[in-house]
Amino acid sequence: MSVSERPEPSRLRVGLDVGGTKVLGILLDGDTVRHTLRLPTRHGTDGVVGTAAEAVRDLCAAHGVRPDDLAGVGLCLPGIVEPHTGTVSHAVNLRIDEPAVPVGPLLSARLGGVPVAVENDLNAAALGAADVLGLRDLAFLALGTGVAAGLVLDGRLRRGHAGAAGEIGHLPYLPGGALCACGQRGCLELYASGSALDAAWTSRTGSSPAQELFAAAAAGEAGAVAVLDQFADAVATAVRFLVLTCDVAHVVLGGGVAQIAGPLVDAVVAAVERQVAGSPFLRSLAIPDRVRVVPAGIPVGPIGAALATRGDTLPGHGRPDGVPQVRFDGAVELGVSSDRSGHSPA
Repeated sequence: MSVSERPEPSRLRVGLDVGGTKVLGILLDGDTVRHTLRLPTRHGTDGVVGTAAEAVRDLCAAHGVRPDDLAGVGLCLPGIVEPHTGTVSHAVNLRIDEPAVPVGPLLSARLGGVPVAVENDLNAAALGAADVLGLRDLAFLALGTGVAAGLVLDGRLRRGHAGAAGEIGHLPYLPGGALCACGQRGCLELYASGSALDAAWTSRTGSSPAQELFAAAAAGEAGAVAVLDQFADAVATAVRFLVLTCDVAHVVLGGGVAQIAGPLVDAVVAAVERQVAGSPFLRSLAIPDRVRVVPAGIPVGPIGAALATRGDTLPGHGRPDGVPQVRFDGAVELGVSSDRSGHSPA
């Protein structure tokens, strides 16, 4: 790209989603994703900051610009995040065990002072899903290692007074049930999470337990049907909790299990319909119609991280539902970069 062809610098933003095994990154030019990238994560504070800086430089190089041409970098990661200071606490999956580690300021310094916004990964995914789907009121229900929801209410991210908004995985589902790591018994995430499904259905071929379970249930295998019914009932309970507490217009299923897509939605919708059947009030809320799934292959985490550099309100205020803001026209995937630390890719 020649200098004369460079886009307005203020339009360029990078979004990074740092997970325990990989970093997903995008370069956003206005409302269009131009480049995507994946890197293996290096752990510890220095490793995370170094991997993030590497990803930013690689994305900028692919677009023919420098990091200081960016309007900002958005970084999302697990752990307790303080967006106003850019600090992260207890991101144990990244081996950041200390409180209030200034990841944002450290990355900004590594990039020559580029503004860096730091957000919790679930909140960023909620922002990204809302934008990609063209919705302004939703709960992004992540079915992963645990269960929790990111909330975008009337176009604005809702973190809560103590940053715990959407932590529905620790609401009781089965009173007196199994002991949860939080100290309670019968928590929802023990039954509705991806890890709960993996524990209930052992893979027979080495492939995804969720994929195998849904296939076996579709084939009529009684054991698989029983496991799937219990899982779908727990997820449907999470959906019902979110609608009854926040009255969100949409509940978008995400996380690893969401790769099942249509069959997952069908199972959850059927379970919701069973749960509301005896209540005229619940039926009047049309809860089954609110369930959706995140589009396959769309990196909602880094998209939301990039959007977080603009604040916690979605752009495009006033546009109708169903009109997405971010586009993928001609996005170039840079692929999996080599791990320059010498670690094998995850």
